[in-house]
Amino acid sequence: MECYEEDVRGLVRFLADSPTAFHAVEGFARLLEESGYRELPEREHWDIRPGGNYYTVRNGSSIAAFQVGSTLGDYSFKVAASHSDSPTFKLKEKAELEVRGHYTQLNTEGYGSILCSTWMDRPLSVAGRAIVREDGGFRERLVRIDRDMVLIPSVAIHMDRNVNEKSAFNKQVDMLPLFAGGADDVQGAVRRIAAEELGVREEEIFGMDLYLYNRMQPSVWGKDGEFLSAPRLDDLQCAYTSFAGFLRGADDRAVNVFACFDNEEVGSNTKQGAGSTFLKDVLERINEGLGKTREELRRALASSFLVSCDNAHAVHPNHPEKTDQSNCVYMNEGIVIKSHAGQQYTSDAFSIAVWRGVCERAGVPVQFFANRSDMRGGSTLGNIAMSQVSMNAVDIGLAQLAMHSSYETAGVRDSEYMIRAVKAFFDSGICEYTLGR
Repeated sequence: MECYEEDVRGLVRFLADSPTAFHAVEGFARLLEESGYRELPEREHWDIRPGGNYYTVRNGSSIAAFQVGSTLGDYSFKVAASHSDSPTFKLKEKAELEVRGHYTQLNTEGYGSILCSTWMDRPLSVAGRAIVREDGGFRERLVRIDRDMVLIPSVAIHMDRNVNEKSAFNKQVDMLPLFAGGADDVQGAVRRIAAEELGVREEEIFGMDLYLYNRMQPSVWGKDGEFLSAPRLDDLQCAYTSFAGFLRGADDRAVNVFACFDNEEVGSNTKQGAGSTFLKDVLERINEGLGKTREELRRALASSFLVSCDNAHAVHPNHPEKTDQSNCVYMNEGIVIKSHAGQQYTSDAFSIAVWRGVCERAGVPVQFFANRSDMRGGSTLGNIAMSQVSMNAVDIGLAQLAMHSSYETAGVRDSEYMIRAVKAFFDSGICEYTLGR
């Protein structure tokens, strides 16, 4: 129990320290370094040896870590994949907007599918990365303005009597955050604040990717402390817990891989997304680094397995009619296996059977989720990643409420379930599972 409670504290710290995908990946890299993993930059030669632990980062917002078994023969890959990004608002290059000389707003655009109302009337700030000129080149520096800096005010009900009956928001009108009162020096103010935060001159900043983030801290609550609420639970809860399971797992006969991709919320079709060659490149370079042939790589992939870890919709206590009547899930009742006839999720009978076997070994309960047949659901990264590199795959997650809200809710106990199941996955010999005819 003490280990479990420390896991929850670790998750809470990680959520609080990860306002953007860049910060989440930096956090994973730091934890990997502390655990003895060695970074292999993509632009350099990879010296890979049996028994070694390594990681690589792409774009500062996606990461892949891997453990190389010490007795590899006919080997396989076991992959747990998640995503580092969450819906938010990105600042435009020229961010400051003056309103009638009395207000200054920040000009933003939506990133991902946002539950807009949840961003209003709460303390927000700005975080991301800046590209700084240094020693004749460019260096990435993380930015986090660690103070309440902006707010998106609602329109008073006296000015919009039908506000509770409508739900449409215009992101260019309704969702711009208030930054300052009227002032003469507002243009370029965000850049000046970022430069001050980094301790550099404004003219040394050549590019920025900055986003709004919710300043509310994670909270464990409920009658017995059974719920966890925080920004960015989708998908940092799965990312962190699958990472923890990865660090604890080991299999001398396989290559265990943890992958966390950026840009899932906007389709994954970027150089660092699940639809990119990132995972494929990593697996191919591992195979080459071990001195194995293309034929051996194809054989390895044929016996490999990917677990796509992305949160799922729990039954809403006020609206149970929004979920399928028999394939619905609840917080704190186990890992969710997700299925979809149109393959929005990559699970099939074989991969579900394998994952159920893993969970049975770990003593972890499972639940099954499917969307209502008359409602369009979301998708995730599993089937997208498999368009680049093919292996058996299952889509799983943890049940949560208010997905894509700026402050989401999930079950505390489910975090323990995920860590235990993923550790069992990385401990097991997946290639021992065969599909009989």
